[in-house]
Amino acid sequence: MLKLYTYFRSSAAFRVRIALNLKGLEYTAIPVHLVRNGGEQHAPAYVARNPSHLVPLLEDGELGISQSLAIIEYLDEAYPTTPLLPQDISARARVRAIALSIACDVHPLNNLRVLNYLKTELAVDDAKRDAWYQHWVALGFAAIERMLSDDARTGRYCHGDAPSLADCCLVPQVFNALRFKCPLEAYPTLTRVYEACMQLPAFERAAPAAQPDAE
Repeated sequence: MLKLYTYFRSSAAFRVRIALNLKGLEYTAIPVHLVRNGGEQHAPAYVARNPSHLVPLLEDGELGISQSLAIIEYLDEAYPTTPLLPQDISARARVRAIALSIACDVHPLNNLRVLNYLKTELAVDDAKRDAWYQHWVALGFAAIERMLSDDARTGRYCHGDAPSLADCCLVPQVFNALRFKCPLEAYPTLTRVYEACMQLPAFERAAPAAQPDAE
């Protein structure tokens, strides 16, 4: 049985939950609360499994894998039914580029530990913290909108008419942008793809509110 160490609001864990659902893989969710008691991700028992003090962590038998994109690519190779990467080499590169634009350029500047550092260590108030969040989302989403709207390979989803690794990354980032009240009117293609994804049960069941640890 696959085990996923997860937190309901984690964008990275959300990506992996989507991938598992798209592939129809059963898994046991093990909640790791990132706030309670100073953050359960810092507990020695968890750090022994994942030295990065982050979620998600996937265990497949004796194998433990951290980092959401590494997990999803592992799942795609180990469980190839419903592939999340195209067969064509140029198409795979495009899907990875969209995914990495989100996972590397946008998300790291807006994740929980960065926002907490701004508030607790740099004394940034909530209004300025939200402005920080919205600035980096706008910069990243403008680039991703162009990647989608300027390429004929964009279909119902980020690449063609089947969800891919790119959609697994896009949906959690848009979900959080909405949570932080980021204006999205300038990104019609991006939001159209998000809305198409959220009509699928695999995405709905992966959403934060549907998780057993949701608050």
